[in-house]
Amino acid sequence: MQWDDYDAALFDLDGVLTPTAEVHMRAWERMFTDFLTSRGVSKPYTQADYFAHIDGKPRYEGVAAMLASRDIELPHGSPEDSSSEQTVCGLGNRKNELFTQVLRSEGITAYAGSLALLDHLESRGVAMAVVSSSKNAPEVLAAAGIADRFPVVVDGAVAAQRQLPGKPRPDTYTYAAEQLGVPSSRAVVLEDAISGVQAGAAGDFGLVVGVDRGAGAQALSDQGAEVVVQDLAELIGDR
Repeated sequence: MQWDDYDAALFDLDGVLTPTAEVHMRAWERMFTDFLTSRGVSKPYTQADYFAHIDGKPRYEGVAAMLASRDIELPHGSPEDSSSEQTVCGLGNRKNELFTQVLRSEGITAYAGSLALLDHLESRGVAMAVVSSSKNAPEVLAAAGIADRFPVVVDGAVAAQRQLPGKPRPDTYTYAAEQLGVPSSRAVVLEDAISGVQAGAAGDFGLVVGVDRGAGAQALSDQGAEVVVQDLAELIGDR
């Protein structure tokens, strides 16, 4: 990896910097298992559903995609819906409550390899930003003790405020590069989700790196990752 060719690294958060994907997956499983059981749906929620319909997408889009996979129609509702309401937003809010409960009770630790790469890039003067579909990104970064490493965080709340389309569109990554003052062609996108590498491939970025945390190396490559690693420490080129 020749970091001299790039001026910025744009990181997805969940599954790339921190194992929050595991927390998200547990929260999604609990929420959808309870919901599908209450509806008498015979086909249960599985981990494959997470990667096929939810991974990397904004929360409500993930809910809608999962419901569509079971031919279930619900009103969209609004973000202010309570977690008990039978709407897309209500289910999404219930999942968020479960995620927050787990995060606060168990905490989170960044991947060792990711911390090593952050140290390496900082020493080289490479600008860094986090680009996450989750509105929980600031809380996760704080819980992991790495919030001060990122002067720019483009999360779900920023995307909504700026009316930026979410992944698989490239807009949030492009905006992050702009905020760092770096041309997108000099920025590297690092993603573990199919929708995330699609976002990188759809933009004018210097490189798209897939991090295989379960989506599959071939699937990430097929959707636009030019390099696929299992751990970010593999990207420390001069070790």
